[in-house]
Amino acid sequence: MMATGGTTWSGIGRNGWSDLRLIRRHLDAGADTHAGVLALLAAGADPWRPMMSGWTPGRLSLATPTPGRFGLPPGRPGLSTAETAAVAEARRLIDALGELEYEGLGLVCVAGISMAEAVRRLEAEQAYEDGAEDLWSSMDSRTTVGITEVPGGCVVSQPWGSLPCGNRVLERLSAGTVCHALYANPRSGNQGSVARDGVIERRDTHPGGGIVSPDGSAEDILAAYLYQGQAVAYCCAAAGLRMTSGRAITGMPDDWMRVPVHLR
Repeated sequence: MMATGGTTWSGIGRNGWSDLRLIRRHLDAGADTHAGVLALLAAGADPWRPMMSGWTPGRLSLATPTPGRFGLPPGRPGLSTAETAAVAEARRLIDALGELEYEGLGLVCVAGISMAEAVRRLEAEQAYEDGAEDLWSSMDSRTTVGITEVPGGCVVSQPWGSLPCGNRVLERLSAGTVCHALYANPRSGNQGSVARDGVIERRDTHPGGGIVSPDGSAEDILAAYLYQGQAVAYCCAAAGLRMTSGRAITGMPDDWMRVPVHLR
């Protein structure tokens, strides 16, 4: 693929696309980020050919920062009102969360329940001693989680471990609602889970990975695009949490609570 200024993207192997310095060198030399798309169009590719669950590349492009890339042919559907709202919310949420350092984090986003209800379901108790001069020395890190109430539900997090993603915790928290969990495993990457009505529906998902199953719904496909590379935001959005900051994720929670051993 020839790019502006004679620079091409050819010669970059599969692993090369993860080399930030290499990609930046090409961009600085004038490489066109749309070169691949333009080459396909020049070869006769149809961006309005249906692909998955009613989506075409052209219609999905309407959710991008450059929605006019392909135009909108007469008779072709644009984004629905709900899809337009989902695009706007994704941009707002990602911006609100900001840059997050979350390697090793365990997190569960719970739809529609308060912090008090989460504490009750987990049989949790205050994790530290009142009046303790050193908060951290008075807590057992193995059983301690942070709980924060947010618009739309609550967040249970453990910056250093996977306790919130355990089956027993998810089964308790998801009674009558839905939970989307994430463990940012330092060794193997992001590991997701979904629990609904006290049952673990899915394990070993990859939130924010841009992966959709062949039978994924139109909503699944849009979410996979909007939150690609944004694992935490994906989980928040999937649970309907309308975060206004990243405090519940990597900041100080509303409180530190101790989960009983039988739920570990």
